[in-house]
Amino acid sequence: MAKFVVVVLDGFGVGEMPDVTDTRPQDCGANTAVKLLDHFPLKRLPTLEQLGLINITGLTRSVMQPSPCANWGTAKLAHYGCDTFMGHQEIMGTLPKPPMIKPFQESIDSIEHALKQEGYPTERITRGPLQLLMVKGCVVIGDNLEADLGQVYNLTANFNQISFDEVKQIAMVVRGANAVSRNIAFGGFIPSMDRVFSAIETKTDQQGKLAYIGVNAPDSGAYDEGFQVVHMGFGVDAHTQTPHQLAKVGVPTYLYGKVADIVLNESGTSYTSVVDTDQIFSLLLHDLDQRQGFFCANIQETDLSGHLQDPKRYWQVLEKADRGLAATIDTLNPGDVLIVMADHGNDPFIGHTKHTREQVPLMLFSPGVAGIPIGYRDTLADIGTSAAAFFGASPPESGRPLQVLRKLEQERHSFQLNAKNKLIQ
Repeated sequence: MAKFVVVVLDGFGVGEMPDVTDTRPQDCGANTAVKLLDHFPLKRLPTLEQLGLINITGLTRSVMQPSPCANWGTAKLAHYGCDTFMGHQEIMGTLPKPPMIKPFQESIDSIEHALKQEGYPTERITRGPLQLLMVKGCVVIGDNLEADLGQVYNLTANFNQISFDEVKQIAMVVRGANAVSRNIAFGGFIPSMDRVFSAIETKTDQQGKLAYIGVNAPDSGAYDEGFQVVHMGFGVDAHTQTPHQLAKVGVPTYLYGKVADIVLNESGTSYTSVVDTDQIFSLLLHDLDQRQGFFCANIQETDLSGHLQDPKRYWQVLEKADRGLAATIDTLNPGDVLIVMADHGNDPFIGHTKHTREQVPLMLFSPGVAGIPIGYRDTLADIGTSAAAFFGASPPESGRPLQVLRKLEQERHSFQLNAKNKLIQ
């Protein structure tokens, strides 16, 4: 067995998707990587330079240069919008389904009916013309106000009054009664429900009409003590994804950081609720030193810096990640693979605080493999499919394996066969 490592620099896009003019005009001109390189022209990211970052971006004002040894390419987003959750489901081999965009107001009746059918007591909370739904007096359901409006519903719970396990049961009922792209169930030990009620906000649609109502998650107190969360995506079947396919053939799987929070990895090891970049790499390096299998780590602090529109912080996180990648490369043996990529963009210069719909970099490192083009891929799922093919597992539902990995797999099988023959002799 070998090591197949994926490091996702969350939000580190390399230029707007071709469809942004029609689908997300606010992202026109987005290019997270190029703008950061231009903004810090005298600074270097030596590992990313070696891996081919400038090969991907083209020459910028940066002192960094293309690498003749790099194996590089790019990938488009196949999922709608630019969502971390769906981006990682896509990386794991999911074929993204077109999501429904629907304010919670248009789903409240069906969700309430489904909950009552299962015996859950509900009541409505009214703010002007809009209503939220409350279950058992301690779980409030409404629009997610931090994501693109209309695509995500939140369940905000007070764990002083209900267990997380029961919240997840309620969330399953809610998930079955709506078709927006994601439902998020979370909570914490909140001193009083008044804190949650005071965090209720309303927002307008593009025509200026009140259309969305939800709980402002940071203001609710849910993050302060005992925070737990589960993400439920529309049309996502974890049993078709790479971690499940690898588990069926006995390949260990390890997830770190936000990818562990949002991708189901029932048979593997998941390090959840880890955000700090150095800690992510510390956990990853510890496992790489002792284990083999499939490893996927999400570096979330790049994305958080984009949300803050803070280029300086973004670059500092990239410098940490660059050092972590260098240490990761030092753990790899011939036949092992490292892929560095992103899940979308988060341009800190764009002028808004949401993700940007950008293509992502693909940089591949394997000892002794140099100068091979990865190409321009149509979906992030090519990475999950490549990992499955690398270990001889069944493919997930979407994606095409990278050609360079097929060559590596053939060489690895040939090496193993030769070694076996020598033992027999």
